[in-house]
Amino acid sequence: MSGATILMLVVGAIAIAAAARRYNLPSPLVLVVAGLALSFVPQIPNIELNPDLVLFGVLPPLLFNASLDSSYLNLRANVRAVALLSVGLVLFTTVVVGAVAFWVMGPSLGWPLALVLGAVVSPPDAVATTAIARNLKLPRKSLTILGGESLLNDATALTAYRVALLAAVGSGVSVVHGFALFGMAVGVGVAVGLILGAAAAWLLCKLSDSLVEVAIFLILPFGAYALAEHFEGSGVLAVVTAGILIGRKMPKMHYATRLQGGSVTATIDFVLETLVFGLIGLQLPSIIASVHDRSAAQVTLLVIAVTLTVLIARIVWMFPATYGPRKFSKRIRERDPAPSKAVIGVLAWAGMRGVVTLAAAYALPLTMDNGQELKGRDLVLLCAFVVVIATLLLQGLTLPWLIRRINLPVDEDQADALAEAQAAQQAAQAAVDRLEEIAEAELPTGSTIVDDLRTSAESRANAAWERLGPQDESRLETPSELYRRLRRDMLHQERTVYIQERDSGRIDDEVLRRVQRELDLEEAMLDR
Repeated sequence: MSGATILMLVVGAIAIAAAARRYNLPSPLVLVVAGLALSFVPQIPNIELNPDLVLFGVLPPLLFNASLDSSYLNLRANVRAVALLSVGLVLFTTVVVGAVAFWVMGPSLGWPLALVLGAVVSPPDAVATTAIARNLKLPRKSLTILGGESLLNDATALTAYRVALLAAVGSGVSVVHGFALFGMAVGVGVAVGLILGAAAAWLLCKLSDSLVEVAIFLILPFGAYALAEHFEGSGVLAVVTAGILIGRKMPKMHYATRLQGGSVTATIDFVLETLVFGLIGLQLPSIIASVHDRSAAQVTLLVIAVTLTVLIARIVWMFPATYGPRKFSKRIRERDPAPSKAVIGVLAWAGMRGVVTLAAAYALPLTMDNGQELKGRDLVLLCAFVVVIATLLLQGLTLPWLIRRINLPVDEDQADALAEAQAAQQAAQAAVDRLEEIAEAELPTGSTIVDDLRTSAESRANAAWERLGPQDESRLETPSELYRRLRRDMLHQERTVYIQERDSGRIDDEVLRRVQRELDLEEAMLDR
C-alpha cells in the first residue's frame, strides 16, 4: 500500500468511527460492515493486508496500552482461569479445528496445514475483545478474565502457528521439538519483558521530563517485541509483561507523564483500532479471488464447519474448565467459588476473532522449503476471513443483547465508592496531619493558607462520600456536584475574558496559552 492509500484509509476509518460514536453504535462492527460494503465498489483499489504492518506496527502498541491498564492484582487472583483460556483453550481449539478441517478436505489440505489453520483461528483477538467489551456492563472478574485471555492468547496461538508451519513447509519438527520451541518462546518473551520493563520503570520513576517519558512509552513496545522475536521468543509476551510491570509502577511516576501519556495512548489506540477494523472488511475481493478454482460446495462446507467448530469449541471448553478444577479441589472451591452459568455463558460467547487471525493467515509463505507451491494456503485465508467476520458480527452484535437478557449482577460500583470514600478519608486525614506539622514549624499562627488547604483536603474526602449517593433524596445535586457546575460556569467566563483580551491585543497568545492550560487542568479535575 502507498502512503496516500494508507492516509485515505486512516481518514476514512476515523470519519466512520466518529459517526458511529456520535450515534452510540459499536464502531468496530460499523467499520467492518463499511469495509465489506466498500469492497464491492469497483473504483476501490484491491488492498491486501500486510502481516508485518499488523504484527509489528499495530499489535505491540495496542497490547502494551491494554497491559498498562490491566490490574496485576486481579490477574494474579484469576491466573488459573486466564491460563486455562489463553493456553488450554487455544491449544484445544487448534487441535479440534485442525481435525475438522482435515476431515472435510483430506489430503488436499494435509494435517500440518490443517493445524496451521487451527492455530490461526484459535485466539480471540485482543483488539476486538477490548474494543467491544470495554463498554459492556460485566462483572469485574469477567472483564479481568477476558482481558487477561486476550493479552496472552496471541502468544500461545502464534507459537503453535510457528510449530505447525514448520511442519507444513517441509521442515522436520517432532512433538518434543515443538514443546521445546514453545517453552523457549515463553521463557525468552517473559525474560525480555521483565528486563526491559524493569529498566524502563526505574528510568520513568527517576525522570521528571514528561515528553521524554511519553517517548519511552511509545518506543518500548516495539523494542520489546523486536528484541524477543530476534531471540526466537514471543514478542507478544514480552510486550504484555513489560506493560503489566510498568502499569504497576505508574502511580509512582510524574503526574504529567500520566496525564500526557494517557492522552497519547488513547489517541493511538483509537487510530489503530479504526484502521485495523476498516482493513478487515476490505480483504474480501482478494480472499474470493484466491479460491476461484476450488469446488464451491467443498469450500462452503469447510468454512461452515470451521466457523461452527470455533464457536462450539469455546462453549465446550468453558464449562468443564470452570467447574472441573472446583470439583476435584476443595481448596479451589473454598478460595474461588464457582461463577454462575450465566456468567460462563457470556464468557463462552465473547470469542471475537480479529486482525491478528488475518495477519497470521496472510503471513503464510507461498512456497514450501523445496520450492513447491504451498497448497491449501488459499483455504486458510478464506476460513480465517469468514471466522473473523462471523464472530465479529454474530457475537459482537448479540453479546450486549445476551448480557441484558440474562441481567448479570454487577454490584461493584457501590463497593468501589465505599472503598474510595474510606481511603479518601484516611488520605485527607494524613494530608491534614502533615499540613499541621509544616504549619507549626514554618507558618505564622492563623495563616489563611492553612485553612484553605485544610478545606481543600476535606472537600476531596466529602466528595468521595457523596458518590455513595445524596443523603437527602429530595436534592437533585450533591454539594460537590453543585460546586462543580458553578465552577465550570466561572471557568467558562474566565476563558471568555482572556480570549477577548487576546483579541484586543492587550495580552499575547503565549499568555493566553499558559492561562488556558491552567484553566483546562482545573476543569479536568472537576470532571474526574
